[in-house]
Amino acid sequence: MGTILLFFIPLLFSPLVFSGFLEYDQDVLLSQDWTHAGRVDPSEPLELTFALKQQNIDLLRETLSRVSDPDSAQYGKHLSLQEVASLVRPSELTQKVVQRWLQTHGISNCRTVHTQDFLQCTMTAEVAEVLLPGSRFNRYIREGQSIVRSSAPYSVHDDVHQHLDFVGGLHRVPPREKYVNLKRTQSKAGVHLGVTPAILRARYNLTAADVGSAQNNSQAVAQFLEQYYHPADLAEFMNMFGRTFQHRSEVDRVVGTQGGGKAGLEASLDIEYIMSTGANISTWVFTNPGRHESQEPFLQWMVLLSNMTDLPWVHTISYGDDEDSLSAAYMMRINTEFMKAGVRGISLLFASGDSGAGCRHLGKDQNTFRPSFPASSPYVTTVGGTSFKNPFKVTYEVTDYISGGGFSNVFKMPDYQASAVEGYLKSVKVTLPPQSYFNTSGRAYPDIAALSDNYWVVSNRVPIPWVSGTSASTPVVGGMLSLINGQRLAKGLPALGFLNPRLYKRKGQGLFDVTEGCHLGCLDEQVQGKGFCAAPSWDPVTGWGTPNYPALLAVLQSE
Repeated sequence: MGTILLFFIPLLFSPLVFSGFLEYDQDVLLSQDWTHAGRVDPSEPLELTFALKQQNIDLLRETLSRVSDPDSAQYGKHLSLQEVASLVRPSELTQKVVQRWLQTHGISNCRTVHTQDFLQCTMTAEVAEVLLPGSRFNRYIREGQSIVRSSAPYSVHDDVHQHLDFVGGLHRVPPREKYVNLKRTQSKAGVHLGVTPAILRARYNLTAADVGSAQNNSQAVAQFLEQYYHPADLAEFMNMFGRTFQHRSEVDRVVGTQGGGKAGLEASLDIEYIMSTGANISTWVFTNPGRHESQEPFLQWMVLLSNMTDLPWVHTISYGDDEDSLSAAYMMRINTEFMKAGVRGISLLFASGDSGAGCRHLGKDQNTFRPSFPASSPYVTTVGGTSFKNPFKVTYEVTDYISGGGFSNVFKMPDYQASAVEGYLKSVKVTLPPQSYFNTSGRAYPDIAALSDNYWVVSNRVPIPWVSGTSASTPVVGGMLSLINGQRLAKGLPALGFLNPRLYKRKGQGLFDVTEGCHLGCLDEQVQGKGFCAAPSWDPVTGWGTPNYPALLAVLQSE
């Protein structure tokens, strides 16, 4: 089990006087969906997260490449958390400058993590506004959820700025509860076969024997945005749909705070399908670890990963934001956190989103596609969505029109996918959207896909049909990777870790290629609602395709 190490730091440095300020860009303007509920009381306690500058980021990136490349002599030689900490730990100067800065403002109630690159400090709103000039903390409410954020950009002294990546808890706000949208649709005939564990196992060639058995294997889902699962729903789901294969009906560990009230549909979907595809494998749930109004749940989850010595090998996450709503500094630092997970042998899978290519209005008659983060990160495996060609039969798959995909406007295309993406752009050049809509040199996603349309879910003890979204396909792929990890671990091989370099080198081996269908784009005269289209080999709608489990197992357990 994981160990959480919380250190209270005595800040005993002499006060220094700083001059000059450098303003940080506000990461996200507060959405109009949030209702302003007034200024917070000056004595209101806040918890802010300080992301300290790390060392050896280039070496970390090189290490990730070596341990993830199956042709490298270092493949699979993952690092321990202590080794990661030794690599990236902030310099003594950085730690002293930041601690001294906090000390001069009377801030002493701080926790750090194993890697010492995050500080989480409690202070009053009054102290926070002095510490970060320009900030003004207010309470905002949306659909019963309350958060505390600053309504204005903040500044830090020049001397401190060079030692910080960002301060969390000021600007970024949770996306809507159903960012990765769950649509409920009904076929024209009024009846639908519906995707269940049995349908998935039939389509992806999983037999009753394809269940977990390794004692040292585990998997996890991470849930934010006030989403919770109910144990009774999971038990009922397995009773209804899990009778043909060995499975578990209980989560082994919950990390964070399980809220009360109704179960969330997305949370129910995540846990039910990772545990029915990755059947009989120990499963954890990371749930809303950021419970204080000033905390960011996603950031809190990232901090936890830096602080737990033992973690599940596979994590699936149905969460994201528009790239353009986040600062580059924030996304770059989150990418470093993803790299830290990858060098430890952890596979991070993110849903690609449910808005197709997305659309951003730039001005009069000018639009562009809108990529999503973390789906666009070069250091995670992003999962798109498909539908059955014939919804009444277990047939081949075509694009689900909502499947998120495209090209990052922030991150350059990683070397591991350059050849595959170049091949796609050349093969479909005539039918591509205008180049003004996307960045041909950006990180392209998704990497892989699975069925995302018309699932059965049990939520609040009720079986619910027609639930769709890449938040369904992501735990399905995650569960299968967990099964493969189990086979590898039983042979004495390391866990898969960061999958992408291997996935792209194998050029779709072990996967069903999806070659039909297009996803959504901008509703304008130029693209007329169409984004990108599927094509042979890799494409920015379904990646390399969907798993053919026995073939994928053969490809991924061979080394």
